[in-house]
Amino acid sequence: MAMRTVVRRAATRPGTLPSSLASLAERLLTPHGVDRYLELIDPMLVRREIRGEVVALCRPTKDSITLTVRPSRAWQGFAAGQFVRVTVDIDGVRRTRCYSPAGSAHRDGELEFTVKAHEGGLVSRHLHERGHVGMVLGLSSADGTFALPERRPDSIVLIAGGSGITPVLSMLRTLVDERYPGEVSLLYYARTPADVPYVEELDELAARRGVRIHVRYTAADGHFTAEHLRRVAPWFARATTYLCGPPSLMESVRALYADTGISEHLHTEEFTPPVLTVNTSEVGGRIRFARSGVDVENDGRTLLEQAEDAGLSPEHGCRMGICFSCTQRKVSGVVRTASGEESAEDGEEIQLCVTAAAGDVDIDC
Repeated sequence: MAMRTVVRRAATRPGTLPSSLASLAERLLTPHGVDRYLELIDPMLVRREIRGEVVALCRPTKDSITLTVRPSRAWQGFAAGQFVRVTVDIDGVRRTRCYSPAGSAHRDGELEFTVKAHEGGLVSRHLHERGHVGMVLGLSSADGTFALPERRPDSIVLIAGGSGITPVLSMLRTLVDERYPGEVSLLYYARTPADVPYVEELDELAARRGVRIHVRYTAADGHFTAEHLRRVAPWFARATTYLCGPPSLMESVRALYADTGISEHLHTEEFTPPVLTVNTSEVGGRIRFARSGVDVENDGRTLLEQAEDAGLSPEHGCRMGICFSCTQRKVSGVVRTASGEESAEDGEEIQLCVTAAAGDVDIDC
């Protein structure tokens, strides 16, 4: 049974100072800027940064939480399917992760994020266990190319698994709000019925809105097959498909579309950290974090992981090469990315979370 707490505040967005007064304050408070002082009074008063206040929440499954977030005045909206970098303070350290709004793009006065608490997931578990009405989160502008195009396709297939439901549900809700006239079908995979966060809404959409929806439970029905897709969308070969889910689902769908010769119809989104394969026979050298004066022996893991183990706290966000929060300048040395590419260019900018040292490396960090 989902536990719901609903609070509705004033409909106006917080953070309204007269523009002339705010501009004067900005000049007078240089170099820090007015936001640094306004947030001491109320975090939602900031003018340039985007913040969001949790105004409602529920826990639709035992390991997930749905947060309804009212963004501050700097929010500029999103396209259905895009993601937002969400920042939360945990023990005095700001942590950032990427989450896709699940709501309709036509109702962005309030954002909805459904977060599954993963084992070992620092931010997801914090939100699940400590999320509360009144909690203030940092938000980025919406980003990502996984989104419905402005000119809608004539027919659309949505495929999702697990927490991948959020961007495709945003697409579906947006299409419903638009009274989309084309064919649209959703194929969704969850382990059991208890793991479906939007089960009542999916049933309502199927019964009252005419959307073709098939929910498959992998514990009983197995994983993706071509027959599953043909049952919900026999016309899938001529449709535009949007796919988001775990790697096994992504791989299976990609293989089917490649075999069918329609890979160009498939659009995907995945928030899975790239894997850095370490050949222990090639690991060696030392990593010097020049600004911090820290020097460690390279063990082959990402530069971010080794920096953190050395007691440093470099800025970072998604930990998967999406948000670029962890970008630092490499002074010298050779580094290797998750794709296996190596670079020896001095002075280049690198992402600590998806880069490893291939020998001696100096980082301006």
